Order: sequence, then C-alpha cells, then structure tokens
Amino acid sequence: MGKSKERTPPQCEGARQQATDWIVFILRRDSECERCKCELGKGEFICLTGKQVLCLECAGLSHLEFLPSGDVAITRRATKYSELHVVVMKKSAARKRSERQGILAEPEAIRRAEEESAADADERSGRRKKAAKQREKVDKKYVAQFARAIHRQYPGCPEEDGTEIAVHACKKHSGRVGRSAAAKEFDSTAIRLAVIAHIRHKHTKYDRLLERYGNKQLARREVRDQIDAMLDEWEQPVQSMERMSGRNG
Repeated sequence: MGKSKERTPPQCEGARQQATDWIVFILRRDSECERCKCELGKGEFICLTGKQVLCLECAGLSHLEFLPSGDVAITRRATKYSELHVVVMKKSAARKRSERQGILAEPEAIRRAEEESAADADERSGRRKKAAKQREKVDKKYVAQFARAIHRQYPGCPEEDGTEIAVHACKKHSGRVGRSAAAKEFDSTAIRLAVIAHIRHKHTKYDRLLERYGNKQLARREVRDQIDAMLDEWEQPVQSMERMSGRNG
C-alpha cells in the first residue's frame, strides 16, 4: 500500500513550511472550535491560526500524534522525519507565560525516532559523559585562572581566600559575577566585586547586621570602612605587608 497523501492544513496549502510556524495549545479550560463548533475540554488540543481557534480536525492536524518533551534526541529525529510538525504549548498561570510541552508529528516519524534513539542510547550516553567531563575540566581551569587573576590584583589576599572567592563567584548557573562576560575576560571591576562580596560575608558582621536591620543598604553602610581597609591591605604585596608587620611589632 502506498503512503497516504499528506493532509496539509487548509490555510497553508502549497506552503507546507508555514505549518511548522503554527502553535497548538493544550487547553486549560473548556472551549469550542470556531469553525465546526465542537466542544473542546480541558487538556485537549486547540490550534491558533490567525484570529481563529480551531480543533485539530478543522486545522488539518488530526492525523498527527503528540510527542511530549523530555528526550531531545527523539524530538529532533521526529521533527526531521515528519513531513509536518507543530509545536505544542501550554499557558502557565503561575509563571505567566507559555511553556513548550512537545510537538505534534506523524506517528510513523515518532516510531522511527524512538527506535533509532533506543538503538544508539548507550553511545549517546557515553558522549554526554565525555562532554560533561570535558566541561568540568574547562570549568576547573577557569576557576584556577580566576583565582590567579584575583592574586594578581590583590597580591596580599591569602591563598585560601582567593580560591574560595573564585569557586564561589564562578559557580555554574549561579548568576554570580564570576559567570559574567566581564569576569571571563578577567575584568578588574568584576574581580573587585567578587572580592568585596567575599570580604563582606566572610570577614565582617554583615550577615548579622542584615538580619538585625532587615535593610541591605544600612547593613552595607556599617561594614563599608572595614571592607575598604581589607581591600587596601590585600592590594599590598606580601613582602610589604610583612615589613609593615615587623615595624609595627
């Protein structure tokens, strides 16, 4: 039996690629198709085409099957093998945005994608582990470079403090200053901000003051002189600090 003819959505006949720009939503409340007036309940699919809200049948998408998000390899292959695919979204009231849930694709394409992904799952797992080790190696190298940059800018900074600053500031996915573009260029301002943050939390009473006042600016104002003094001290070469210590003794 020959392959059945693709059912192209009526609004985009002759321009199949445009169908992939359509978005299908998972309903959060009951609705109805504006063309056939069929009732659509919560959890069913609805297609937004311009100003119309259509059921999958009227949109020409009822022959497609839902493939949930979760396995990137299967989704990528199903998208490749399916002559027609549409992104499926769902509105999140809590996050006040629409979030991708998966795709609608041809059943045959999904089955093929699942079979191929199962066949090379071990190989892909090995590649992921290898890539993860490489990323970890690169990340450790970056942390070490950041620590060296700290000691160049603040030669009087104790080694354990410099290492702790670098590890904390450069923690992946933290949004901290060490992950910024400026820090990756070892910008002096970025390094200074990381050092100040460390001194504030580790060498002053800032955290206790913040708990007492409940006001960040007020707590920072009280420890500012202490931070500036330590910054001045760490900016001095170790030899100079030792000589000063000897004279004071």
